[in-house]
Amino acid sequence: MDMKARIKWIENVAFVGESGSGHAIVMDGAPEGGGRDLGPRPMETVLIGTGGCTAYDVVHILKKGRAAITDCVVEIEAERAPQDPKVFTRIHFHFVVTGKGLRPAQVERAVHLSAEKYCSASIMLGKTAAISHDFEIREAET
Repeated sequence: MDMKARIKWIENVAFVGESGSGHAIVMDGAPEGGGRDLGPRPMETVLIGTGGCTAYDVVHILKKGRAAITDCVVEIEAERAPQDPKVFTRIHFHFVVTGKGLRPAQVERAVHLSAEKYCSASIMLGKTAAISHDFEIREAET
């Protein structure tokens, strides 16, 4: 499956990225780096995309297993190397999964399958970063 994207320079260190599916995101740098803070930093969008990739997997796997999931939040903490290229060296994914009667084993399985088999983004980042995961389950209000 081929994917395409187009990045267009706006001004200073601001760029607009256009996805092959027709969506756009503005990325910019901090004022101290010559930007106007008009959008997330490019490396922040890498983390956001990776979080979206793994959250998609976890929700899909749980729903496919007929789990009564009502919410999924992934909180990510990452560290980068101090020198160029400032690759991610450590990434931690904390899943907060809400639903009715969710079993820890099924949530753990979904997180594990995403990390080991399905989430291409986190598997790629795992080439440079030590990746860890944990989760908590919250019972949905009735």
